[in-house]
Amino acid sequence: MASHGPAVQGTLDDLGTPLAGVTFVVVDLETTGGSAKEDAITEIGAVKVRGGEIVGEFGTLVDPGMPIPPFISVITGITQQMVVAAPRIGEVLPAFLEFARGAVLVAHNAPFDVGFLKAACAAQERPWPAPAVVDTADLARRVLTRDEVPNCKLATLARFFRARVEPCHRALADARATVDVLHGLLERAGSFGVETLEELTGFQRAPTPEQRRKRHLADGVPTAPGVYLFEDARGEVLYVGKSGRLRSRVTSYFTASETRRHVREMIGIAERVRTIVCASPLEAEVRELRLIAAHKPRYNRRSRHPERAVWLKLTAEPFPRLSIVREVREDGATYLGPFGSTRTAEDARAAVHDAVPLRQCTQRLTLRLIETRRAATCALAELGRCGAPCEGRQAPEDYSRHAALARRILEGDVRPVVAAARARIDRLADELRYEEAAVQRDRLAAFVRGAARCQRLSALARLAQLVAAKPAFDGGWELHVVRHGRLAAAGTVPPHAHPVPYVEALVATAETVRPGIGATPRASAEEMECVLRWLESPGVRLVEVDGTWTCPPHGAESVRAWIESAVARPDSRKVDRAGRPMR
Repeated sequence: MASHGPAVQGTLDDLGTPLAGVTFVVVDLETTGGSAKEDAITEIGAVKVRGGEIVGEFGTLVDPGMPIPPFISVITGITQQMVVAAPRIGEVLPAFLEFARGAVLVAHNAPFDVGFLKAACAAQERPWPAPAVVDTADLARRVLTRDEVPNCKLATLARFFRARVEPCHRALADARATVDVLHGLLERAGSFGVETLEELTGFQRAPTPEQRRKRHLADGVPTAPGVYLFEDARGEVLYVGKSGRLRSRVTSYFTASETRRHVREMIGIAERVRTIVCASPLEAEVRELRLIAAHKPRYNRRSRHPERAVWLKLTAEPFPRLSIVREVREDGATYLGPFGSTRTAEDARAAVHDAVPLRQCTQRLTLRLIETRRAATCALAELGRCGAPCEGRQAPEDYSRHAALARRILEGDVRPVVAAARARIDRLADELRYEEAAVQRDRLAAFVRGAARCQRLSALARLAQLVAAKPAFDGGWELHVVRHGRLAAAGTVPPHAHPVPYVEALVATAETVRPGIGATPRASAEEMECVLRWLESPGVRLVEVDGTWTCPPHGAESVRAWIESAVARPDSRKVDRAGRPMR
């Protein structure tokens, strides 16, 4: 008869934590927008449940410390008047963290809510407790089929599970609806053998059935650097990415490490992966940007619309003005940019207007229009902010001095704008008008950032040709030819080979690039910034430079570090009340 060892009783740790004994805190937030870095919380609602029973609730409005956009008020019903008397997040956050202490955090689309809570903790210099998190949206995608629900929105799931509360974009009501959704999903997860908290968290991290089924799409992908394109059955490009090792990167999309919801959805549609091998990581990065701009894949979240960049333009007319435009033309005007958004360009324009009394009307002002008294007038003249050339009170030669100063600012000398902004900020700080001082600081930051970007890109765009090399990992060299800011060719030099023949061959076969106007004449700003980052990386050596590569001596780079340190205060929306701002 066989001999058996002594029986060993398993521990509770081996068995895991039964879900019936886990305390969940289901949380929902309402906010002023979708960015945890730029927006703020307006309402927190949370429900504590254990064993299927509600054991506590937490709900409060929160004063966000900023205006609530009208469209947000329409969606949530939360108006500015409702939060005037509400506590700030600094008062609410400790109470919520105490309410949720020791519990598993649950949210529908958890990265959104957790992202705002983490940002609030960081702003209050509080450590994030890092609880276990369950995302009901992600869990629903794993246990429900598309035949059962068309999508995994909270309202759809609440109807499917017959939740007792209908979601209405108010935090506590949505949290109560999510409780019923959570219980329905946990019941479904039980059919997959999920009975403990440990099994639930592992179940969330496991690859989806679609990911497992599509693993064959990574077969045959090379290991070289390059670009990969996920395509559907019709050949439409769904997603474009880059990697220094294509095979390992593409394979990762079909493993548990890929947790992005929109990417998992994309994998369910994809039918093939096409790859483009590149000579270097820089070429892969640039090709990725160009392919995203060309195809505008629906599952790429960035770089899809470089054409939406805006510029600040000093018009070429008898009485020039600052205008925001979407195109650089060869019209004799002076341009600054590109800016990422119209709002940023407007802030930069306001900073210039604070330094130079240019007219701010939008009409094209001619001498004939002034002489015939048909030009429209505005109130800025009465406020001393404009010399009123529209009324003939300012001669063209007097106005031209202001235009010349504005042109000098846009071409590289930022000192007048910085001096004017600092004087205004100091005066407002002396008067304890800190919020207004912060507005002036943010306007100056928008101008300095835009000017610094324009000056760096313009310097690169002026070079007819730049050839540079960087040591490669295998002992050879990466070679790149850049013409007027555009990557014209990429290649490599094998280890121990003489580089000159390779450089000459690459230059001879490089793309022909003609000069143009503006800071980005032949490539997008993002592509040129990729090239600049590579040129500034360790080990890069310049082989050939055709042109003068310089930035203005009084340009924005000279004050960039200073303004960034001023903006990067703990509360970026206020000036430090303990002392004067930006000193």
